[in-house]
Amino acid sequence: MTETLLCVENLTKYFDAQENAVVRSKAKVKAVDDISFSVEKGSVFALVGESGCGKSTTARLILKLIQPTKGKVSFEGKDIYSLSSKELLKTRRDIQMIFQDPYSSLNPRWRIEQILSEPLDTHHIGTRAERKEMVKNILEIVGLREEDSQKYPHEFSGGQRQRIGIARALITHPKFVICDEPISALDVSIQAQIINLLKDLQQEFKLTYLFITHDLRIVQFLCDMVGVMYLGKIVEIGSTEAIFRDPKHPYSQALFSAIPQPDPFNVKAEITLEGDVPSPLNPPSGCRFHTRCQYAMPVCSELEPLLKVIEGNHKCACHLL
Repeated sequence: MTETLLCVENLTKYFDAQENAVVRSKAKVKAVDDISFSVEKGSVFALVGESGCGKSTTARLILKLIQPTKGKVSFEGKDIYSLSSKELLKTRRDIQMIFQDPYSSLNPRWRIEQILSEPLDTHHIGTRAERKEMVKNILEIVGLREEDSQKYPHEFSGGQRQRIGIARALITHPKFVICDEPISALDVSIQAQIINLLKDLQQEFKLTYLFITHDLRIVQFLCDMVGVMYLGKIVEIGSTEAIFRDPKHPYSQALFSAIPQPDPFNVKAEITLEGDVPSPLNPPSGCRFHTRCQYAMPVCSELEPLLKVIEGNHKCACHLL
């Protein structure tokens, strides 16, 4: 029987539109708009979609780095937004994040030992000698050397810096790790190494991942469940196998048709989306995808589709279904 580790319910985040001397607006940027999903313990859940669809904002909301407009995030059955400061600090030991840019996420003035020791200091884990040993061990686990602890971030390559970012996320032995596009800033030759490392570490530390990415090939290799986001909404959600085999939403179909095929004799026709992504300041009425959808019907611009169960845990929000 599976156990739900993280549950997101009706999560919404609207930002105030930027004002200037010319424009005085009360408009809201609808970055994340009423999304719900759950992540099972020991699994890897992927959030995919075009840039600006709300994936990273969702990650920041889960960590309570920003406050939601409304909605609820439960971790191990506890509502994160109702926790006291002390309880939240304790919970954050169990929820860590690997950032997209491995250089800007590391303090350039600190040695690696200080960077990796900071989470241990914050959560009062171990003595000074024990922390030094923990730093040594975690560096070895991610494929670096003990002497690397005395270097500065600029002395490492991009792949090595991301290994340091992974080490920092794992040194407190968390239960849940958010990977916010952890390979997009790396060379292609290094990406496979980092993905294999993350997969090995998941098994070794019994981790649960929320994996945010543009690279659908990685999703197919690493992830168990997929949520497809478009303009702040989740339009389809289901197992990786089901969605890759038969995506139901027209937007999902277009995304997955663009995956490069290794077999030149089994190349599927790519679906080209017409038009630009609408502004989250003024999203289309009804289904937000209807302005780019080749199957759009009158009802699509009038009524917002709800996520409906297709089969098992496969859900889709589309009037075609």
